Amino acid sequence: MFSENVINEIRQAAQEAGLEPAALLAVTAVESAGQVFALVEGRQEPLIRFEGHYFDRRLSADKQALARERGLASPTAGAVANPGIQADRWKMLKQAAAIDAKAAYESVSWGLGQVMGAHWQWLGYGSVEALVDEARSGAFGQVRLMVRYIEKAGLVEALRNHDWQAFAHGYNGPGYKKNAYDEKIADTYGHYATGKPLKAIAQSSLLRPGSQGEAVADLQRRLTALGYPLSADGIFGPATLAAVERFQADNGLDADGLVGKRTGEAIQTALVSGGFIRRLWTWLKRWLAS
Repeated sequence: MFSENVINEIRQAAQEAGLEPAALLAVTAVESAGQVFALVEGRQEPLIRFEGHYFDRRLSADKQALARERGLASPTAGAVANPGIQADRWKMLKQAAAIDAKAAYESVSWGLGQVMGAHWQWLGYGSVEALVDEARSGAFGQVRLMVRYIEKAGLVEALRNHDWQAFAHGYNGPGYKKNAYDEKIADTYGHYATGKPLKAIAQSSLLRPGSQGEAVADLQRRLTALGYPLSADGIFGPATLAAVERFQADNGLDADGLVGKRTGEAIQTALVSGGFIRRLWTWLKRWLAS
């Protein structure tokens, strides 16, 4: 899932904070689905999500009217849709910053820990720009930002005690069970702590061309992390079908384009156990065949 460099940076951040490296690796792996950077205008940037309702309530009346007119702000959560491609999200952020930079940066969740910029003062940063600089400084900075949140939210003991339910509730809210967040952390912790294989948490239904929703978006993010780049638009269209078929062929599966238990397990195993090596080997095979 993570490159060795990123794993080492997460371990370093854990040791500096007095946390168990395997526990922090598990949390960061589940929270980020193994994706740490997006390529934006030739630069590696942290993954972001822009929240239009946060932006809306931080603006003066005149700026609010302008932002709403441009589709960047709304009083309703979720009304401002995030583009599936990270580069387009950064363009959206740039447009919002042109209206009010401080409000725009506060309205974004930053990096692999998905920490809101609005928390900058609570987390002890001198400004929202300082929080953003931390997130943009690299994998180590993203993890340090996440650790600050864990510490401030009082979740260190839950992490140290491997109380995954308490941690998941504190970090993701009462709806954490919906996505088996605690089970995923426990499973991934076991992998990093002892090297045992992951129990892939299978999807509840078959994904196929025409499927739509968050399960498809999650599939698209996972395939992107494995070197099969897709826009996470939640629509199982021709590009997603082609990526699934390529992954299946590369991993010795029937290339039928259907994502059921076997393909879901193969994707999960590839992400955590050998995503980096598998991507390298896949590229090498294609290069040799070209």
